[in-house]
Amino acid sequence: MKIRIGCCGWCVKGGKKEYCRMFETVEVQETFYRLPRVETARRWRDEMHPEFIFNMKAWQVITHPPSSPTWRRSGLRISGSKSNRYGFLQPTEENLKAWEKTLEVAEAINANVIVVQTPASFNYSRENIENIGGFFSTIRRGGSHIGWEPRGDWREHLDEVRNICMRQDILHISDPFRCNNVSAHNIRYFRLHGIGGKEVNYSYRYTADDFKRLVDLLKAEKDRGVEEVFLMFNNVSMMEDAMKFKIFLSSYF
Repeated sequence: MKIRIGCCGWCVKGGKKEYCRMFETVEVQETFYRLPRVETARRWRDEMHPEFIFNMKAWQVITHPPSSPTWRRSGLRISGSKSNRYGFLQPTEENLKAWEKTLEVAEAINANVIVVQTPASFNYSRENIENIGGFFSTIRRGGSHIGWEPRGDWREHLDEVRNICMRQDILHISDPFRCNNVSAHNIRYFRLHGIGGKEVNYSYRYTADDFKRLVDLLKAEKDRGVEEVFLMFNNVSMMEDAMKFKIFLSSYF
């Protein structure tokens, strides 16, 4: 089983090239807030060695409503009459166009996984299940895996999460310390948001005991036939914790 360790963001002093010397994969965060120009994304790809693996977050326009505070960084001004046509994976013309723009950037960096993270307000409901089906069955896929990280009460409905992921051929993305991963693929994509708190605890620093739990989880995934795992740290001390775990893991795998 191949285990790839990285961070959610270019968190290394010295920029992208220095990050590339330390890690073999990244999850680009800029693409969630505001999409870069395609030419800029291509330059990112060209700056890295060919084996470096990009992943990226999908543009928030697709997943989060305009009332979300993060929309301030989106670069868009939406009239009130159209505000309800954005976000929440609605298969609207506006969301589908936003996906196409997201996919253009993903293709420019040859993204391995596009992370579609829905907010806690996008809860388990029949309407949202229908939106998910309508959206993912309509969009163009490109060459990337698509992964869905549901937040909120979806973890209480993991059977439905698994069914959705199987029907739509998408990965289930989860924090291994918070939620079982129910993906049917032989790939796992984990985002580590810190332990404790509610949805996230970004100030948390992982301990040796946490690393032992993580190793046990990885061994269990290997026994299930999983072939590739992405472990993406997403806390304030992500660079330090990711490097520590790389060293810790070398004694086991």
